[in-house]
Amino acid sequence: MIKKLAVVLCGVCLSSSVMAKTQAEFQQYLTNLKQKAIAKGYDTQLIEQAFATASYKEKVISADKNQPEVKETLETYLPKRVPQWKIDRARKLYKENQEVLEKVAKDFGVQARFIVAIWGLESNFGAIQGGHNVISSLVTLAFDGRREALYKRQLWAALDILKSGHITLDKFKGSWAGAMGQTQFMPTSFNAYAVDYNNDGRKDIWTTKEDAFASIANYLKQEGWNDNLTWGRQVQLPADFDKQHILKRGTKTRKQWLEYWDKSERSLADWQALGVRRVDGSDLPTVAVDAALVMPDDINGRMYLAYDNYKVFMHWNRSYYFATSVGYLSDRIAYPKI
Repeated sequence: MIKKLAVVLCGVCLSSSVMAKTQAEFQQYLTNLKQKAIAKGYDTQLIEQAFATASYKEKVISADKNQPEVKETLETYLPKRVPQWKIDRARKLYKENQEVLEKVAKDFGVQARFIVAIWGLESNFGAIQGGHNVISSLVTLAFDGRREALYKRQLWAALDILKSGHITLDKFKGSWAGAMGQTQFMPTSFNAYAVDYNNDGRKDIWTTKEDAFASIANYLKQEGWNDNLTWGRQVQLPADFDKQHILKRGTKTRKQWLEYWDKSERSLADWQALGVRRVDGSDLPTVAVDAALVMPDDINGRMYLAYDNYKVFMHWNRSYYFATSVGYLSDRIAYPKI
């Protein structure tokens, strides 16, 4: 028993020693970052204030290294990600915010149902935004070193947000990875797409719904959204279907994924000729629209003919499950008509 206790105590001492060393290294890293930030031209007072709140967050590293790897299929994922209560709430909030949503939709050329769907899936309609200090999260992830360049870019972008006065330091909160607000934008996305829709001088994606809606719409529009199209539709394939027509999986970059998209894409008339039908077995629409055939799981799972707007979802988050869940929720918001 004494020997076991000694081993435990030794482990605690070792852990404390490692943590003390990590904290010391982090403080040196922080000092170097402050010097680089000042060299980049950031105001010294801003840097001192922002970095005074920064601390090493072991939970952030733990969350980054231990993201869940549960095997999902769309059959298990969609009911959890888009349960009936979320559909009901999305439709209710659409109606409550219909006037501003339809104004944003008109101004940006993005159907309102897609704005609400992303709002609901990213932050549960603004209810879940994360309570982590953004600067601490980004400095911790940069310090970790595995993706240092990425998180340094996000850190400089976060400082730009503070410098511009869009949010105060005490309210600068987000997810453990640095995603922020009702839109869950990373800082670089905020700087590229966030909108001050109510013209109060701040791009407030944290507490101002109008800004959040417009920022989502602006992102989609800038990345190629076409409001004359929907996102896609679930389909069924004939028994002898040539799998070579399915969009190839296993891509490492967006560029490669787009190349595979181009190889799969063809007109709905061509898909009809290949035996592809709506999920209920009826003919495809007779409209001049091109689509790629997307397989989120495997040949036995759900299949979708995806239109160009689906590519925009995949720019937001290159995940078939994310893109399909946005499309699915948007359809449930629109039908039956509110």
